[in-house]
Amino acid sequence: MTRKQKRLAVIAGGMSFILAAVLLVMFAFGQSVAYFYMPSDLAKTPVGPGTRIRLGGLVGEGSVVRGEGSTVRFAVTDGSGNVPVTYTGILPDLFREGQGVVTEGTFDAGSHVFVADTVLAKHDENYMPKEVADRLKEDGVWQGKEATQ
Repeated sequence: MTRKQKRLAVIAGGMSFILAAVLLVMFAFGQSVAYFYMPSDLAKTPVGPGTRIRLGGLVGEGSVVRGEGSTVRFAVTDGSGNVPVTYTGILPDLFREGQGVVTEGTFDAGSHVFVADTVLAKHDENYMPKEVADRLKEDGVWQGKEATQ
């Protein structure tokens, strides 16, 4: 084997290693992606059971029902649609009706209830997740601090 052939073999081996690494990273990212939806989006494009998504909006007024143990049922709304949510666990301290929330989980196969395994609530008066705030502003439902000034 000549020096030129050895050099080409090393370059080809390095390129194949880099290609394999990039493909593995892309596969890993594809498995952990959770798409973001608002309740009105789900009315237009239903999501199949078992598909992991993020659901964002406002906690519906009068919708929080505490069940046995640490199970809580509530509705996420964006003004034009409601999605019932079930969550088992400890809710954030600032979770309450009318406040912004982002939940992550899947839809239950038998009933059209979103089963959340993560609930995120806004942490102060000036914060709401950007995607949720932008969509609620577009729909005219949420008006932040800048709208009241």
